[in-house]
Amino acid sequence: MSPVIITLLVLLGVGLLLALWLMGIYNGLVVARNRFKNAFAQIDVQLKRRYDLIPNLVEAVKGYMSHERETLDAVIKARKSAMAAEQKVAADPSDPAAMKELNQAETQLGGTLGRLFALSEAYPDLKANQNMLALQEELTSTENKIGFARQAFNDAAATYNIRREVFPANTVAGMFGFKEAALLETAETERAAPKVSF
Repeated sequence: MSPVIITLLVLLGVGLLLALWLMGIYNGLVVARNRFKNAFAQIDVQLKRRYDLIPNLVEAVKGYMSHERETLDAVIKARKSAMAAEQKVAADPSDPAAMKELNQAETQLGGTLGRLFALSEAYPDLKANQNMLALQEELTSTENKIGFARQAFNDAAATYNIRREVFPANTVAGMFGFKEAALLETAETERAAPKVSF
């Protein structure tokens, strides 16, 4: 064989190895991105369940708390806002602006639900209502599932972000438009330690 053919074969082999290496990096990024999108889909299921429970909760308390209409309206408005924000994130879980909007909407919804439950404590008949107790239990269970799904999403998003930021994957990520995944943050009110006094 002539030296030119050997050189061409070596160059072809190096080029092929480089192409396979880049394909491996690209495929790894795609897998990581799909994992965090799937993790958000799990949150999406739980959020929709919570959004479906809220109208039932409002209906259950409506008869008892008719003069608390402002609180009931605030819960309904916060639910609509959270549902709209959730749909934006479901369309593109890597959109940081949509994720921030969802974080804010969820914080607002949590606050209004907390206010609703605090007000319901003043109504002994409502506290003893089986329908209300069942809805509260369902909502609590759903909140726990959301918490676990949020943790799984944040873990998957962090893994993806690390994978896209390390060298040389950061070069491939930049070339093919792999955007950073935003994390679902906990509201400041949820982060603060509860104050207990006797």
